[in-house]
Amino acid sequence: MRFKEYLPYYKRNLKVALPVMLTQLGASLVGLFDSIMVGRYATVDLAAVSFSNALFFTVMVFAMGALMGLTPLVGFQVGSLTANDNDRSVVLSKIASLFQNGMLFTILLSVLTLVLLGGCIPFLHCFGQDPTVVHAARPYYTMIVISIVPFLFFTFFKQFLEGLGNTSVAMVITLVMNGLNIFLNWLFIYGHWGCPELGATGAGIGSLVARVGMPICFVMAMYLRKEWKMYLSSIRWSGIKTSVLKELTKIGLPIGVQTLMETIAFTAAFVFIGWISKEALAAHQIANQICDMTFMVILGIGSATTIRVSHQLGARNLVGVRMASNASIHLVLLINAIGAALMIGFRNQIPTLFTEDKEVIAIASQLVVLAGVLQLADGLQVVAASMLRGITDVKVPMIIALISYTIVCISVGLFLAFSLGLGAVGIWIGFVVGLSLAAICLHTRFRFKFKELSRNVAQLK
Repeated sequence: MRFKEYLPYYKRNLKVALPVMLTQLGASLVGLFDSIMVGRYATVDLAAVSFSNALFFTVMVFAMGALMGLTPLVGFQVGSLTANDNDRSVVLSKIASLFQNGMLFTILLSVLTLVLLGGCIPFLHCFGQDPTVVHAARPYYTMIVISIVPFLFFTFFKQFLEGLGNTSVAMVITLVMNGLNIFLNWLFIYGHWGCPELGATGAGIGSLVARVGMPICFVMAMYLRKEWKMYLSSIRWSGIKTSVLKELTKIGLPIGVQTLMETIAFTAAFVFIGWISKEALAAHQIANQICDMTFMVILGIGSATTIRVSHQLGARNLVGVRMASNASIHLVLLINAIGAALMIGFRNQIPTLFTEDKEVIAIASQLVVLAGVLQLADGLQVVAASMLRGITDVKVPMIIALISYTIVCISVGLFLAFSLGLGAVGIWIGFVVGLSLAAICLHTRFRFKFKELSRNVAQLK
């Protein structure tokens, strides 16, 4: 295929991806501002926020991943609207059913996460933290636990509209509410404008208020558009169907487990490198932050891939499925190759932006090189997983994630770091090996599934 033939697919994929990139980037920057603002208030409050978020995000990532299953299911129905032999009213009814049952699925997920996270509140002192940190963490942690409910509803609306092909509404809401979050932090952490000076608790208030506003804004946005308002108006108890809930669970839970496995692997890396030295941990944080920024681009392209593939699949356009998938692979390779070149080329300069400690800089410069290499493997495995989600193939990718992210990454990393004495470099080599394996396996799986679809196009009817 020539560049000219792929150009429309590059444009469409990027059009969908760019708002998601900005949404993810905005969310990550708010987390950075939270840490900076609380850190300037008091060290113990910063430790409290870090400890609380370590517990919170592990469960939240799983719940968010579980809701990702809604997007390809909605996207398939949206794509099927272009098939001439499909009754439009029937397809819209199926989308409305996914909306209603997706909302109930979100309620059930919210109850589960509240039980898991809320159950930890009386036992925060059992995690081996300093008593002063636990004391500061408890009110902050309690508020962010409560905030999980509105945040999951925001995620539900976001995934539903992404299935419809719209990613810009979530971007606008995220950026506006993140701005509100930062402003409320400024008020309640430091006690400006007559507000009480609450430290970490003030950051919790900011997060809770902003997250409550996010789903409210989504409901308002849906009411303002006639084609979306119909889904809100169609909510009926009679619309709850066990079969649809099972389908959402069947697709969503493996995705949730897959995202959880990756989170656990990266969280474990912080623990393992912390065993080596504080300088190694600081260097790891530098390399990890650089990766986080480039990962936002990958996530955007991944989300766009799931949407575009599901739409093409629903339209029974297998050529479109292949072209949209390949276009995302090309984009990821191009963008991450540039990122890798910059990281490797400026490996000695990048760490100096974060620290003047020569020992940290020496370690970080090696890790930044590995971070550059990791970009290619990570980008390819993310886009492959997204392609598979687009065709609702999630169980085998979950198993691949379990093996690659946890067993391979962690075992190889620990062996190289401690048995061979490579330290933090060994942990990062473990990630390169594990994510490379995931990329190879996931792309192989997609090729197998695509051939299966090609042999039996009738199953799409």
